[in-house]
Amino acid sequence: MSSSSRPDSPDFVFQDCDLTADIAQAHVNEVMHEADDGELFIERSASEGLTFDDGRLRNASFDTSRGFGLRCVAGETSGFAQGTELTPAALTRAASAVVMAKDGYNGTAAPSPNRTNSQLYPDIDPIAHPNFGVKVELLQEIDAYCRALDSSVVQVSVTISGSRRAISILRAGGERYDDIRPLVRLNISITAEKDGRRENGYAGAGGRQSYDSYIDPAFWKPLAQEALRGAKVNLEAVPAPAGQMDVVLGPGWPGVLLHEAMGHGLEGDFIRKGTSAFAGKLGEQVAAKGVTIVDDGTLIGKRGSLTIDDEGTPTSRTTLIEDGILTGFMQDRMNARLLGVPATGNGRRESFAHSPMPRMTNTFMLGGEAEPKQMLAELKDGVYATNFGGGQVDITSGKFVFQCTEAYRVRDGKVEEPLKGVTLIGDGPTVLTQIRHVGNDMALDPGIGVCGKAGQGVPVGVGQPSLYVENLTVGGSAV
Repeated sequence: MSSSSRPDSPDFVFQDCDLTADIAQAHVNEVMHEADDGELFIERSASEGLTFDDGRLRNASFDTSRGFGLRCVAGETSGFAQGTELTPAALTRAASAVVMAKDGYNGTAAPSPNRTNSQLYPDIDPIAHPNFGVKVELLQEIDAYCRALDSSVVQVSVTISGSRRAISILRAGGERYDDIRPLVRLNISITAEKDGRRENGYAGAGGRQSYDSYIDPAFWKPLAQEALRGAKVNLEAVPAPAGQMDVVLGPGWPGVLLHEAMGHGLEGDFIRKGTSAFAGKLGEQVAAKGVTIVDDGTLIGKRGSLTIDDEGTPTSRTTLIEDGILTGFMQDRMNARLLGVPATGNGRRESFAHSPMPRMTNTFMLGGEAEPKQMLAELKDGVYATNFGGGQVDITSGKFVFQCTEAYRVRDGKVEEPLKGVTLIGDGPTVLTQIRHVGNDMALDPGIGVCGKAGQGVPVGVGQPSLYVENLTVGGSAV
């Protein structure tokens, strides 16, 4: 977004420091001379977190940070330096380090990103509004409501967190891009007890918006009820079977499996280096017919959405797989330039202290035509998995092991006892070809995703419709 379209924000990152926009721009122009690309990324952020646990405010944290990341790109080489002092001297030291990336190089600067007039989230400050007292009262109210829901509730933990990040990206020739990014989240965890056995249930939601909707009981009461429902389901769960089975995946958050198992393999750096299982397969059938997967950073208010990415490129809707055919990849500027394709607005970084790389935003599978009830009716002996926890994934091969936090045994089309200890084992490229039915109930997750890559974590969104997947390996503990 152009700085001129936000007269209240462009100079915020330079407030209360010795560094000015003119001095910063002069350094950028010198560093980027005869380089292919690069930028100065300046950030000021504030974040908070409040946790109400065991009937009292257990933790309240508040943090502010500011700093810069300076990058110079020459061919496939990048020089990067970061600092927390916004001073001319600190920037001079950083510049002397990163210019070594172009030692003996004579390149031509890549064109700057196009600009956008869109704004995907309001200019709000979740830290300042509502005030601290209102937030504590909200936590107390949620805690009391959860404890009164059912006599089985023995423990409640409620957390709200929020942040506000202001960024400026400076490029050679006076190009500048500014953005202010809010992010909030609410988590509710309930522990229920029955006959001496205790189990947990969880529900959460978040996005690039204010706390206003979260304070409304019409919003958070269903989350509390969902957390309790999950805990009570787990109280009845029995050890899971193991073996090769057909599996029906529920809509929404289970899309995290696709995000991890195949999403990273469609990022431009792995494609360019040839380390992805999808490298060299553009235009080929890589998934079952009816499977269409997109990455869309333009969804208003969603957790993974960005008006511009961390290189200044407007985000976009990128079709990755269309009707089973591999059609595109997610690109940052460097990998797009080296591959001779346009950047897609997927250059992301955790903070000013990190260099950008191609990352997902909101990645999801589009809905199909199948009725979810009919999918389950076809499942003769398998598992219905509706919620997921953590997992392990080999990004380059797509091999994964995922734990299900809510799953059920299905026999002759009937959903029966809940299962505990269910793991799904496989690899993303193979799973894509084993999808028999794509449901008509596509849903996005409620806003709880965090994606890790190369030590950096960024907020993301996932989603999918219900899916019927044939012949997955199910790990369990039943004997």
